[in-house]
Amino acid sequence: MSKIKSFEDLKVWQDARELNKKMFQILKGKDDKNTGFLINHLFKTSGSIMDNIAEGFERNGNKEFKQFLSISKGSAGELSSQLYRALDAAIINQEEFKELTDITKSIGNQLGSFMSYLKTTSYKGGKF
Repeated sequence: MSKIKSFEDLKVWQDARELNKKMFQILKGKDDKNTGFLINHLFKTSGSIMDNIAEGFERNGNKEFKQFLSISKGSAGELSSQLYRALDAAIINQEEFKELTDITKSIGNQLGSFMSYLKTTSYKGGKF
């Protein structure tokens, strides 16, 4: 296995980036006159997932990284809830909902596993 040198090397960050691309692809043509607040929030929350992974990695310490992964996992849960709201408001259809929800849950599971791994590793990061 190759060494992780940047947050871009992390599969979970790569998957979060793909989720963001998919969100833009699905939502870019949607009418937001009455639902713009929710569409905007969907974009912000999906972006928060990948941004917190990157920020935590760049902190260069295991403890802070776990904290930011936890924030990212929380954002994945928040996005899952928002996707239900988007479905209920007919912003997305059932197929789009399933695709985005499946990706989001996969990322949440990866984050949980990654945090568990970091709790057991002796490596504490370059900061310490």
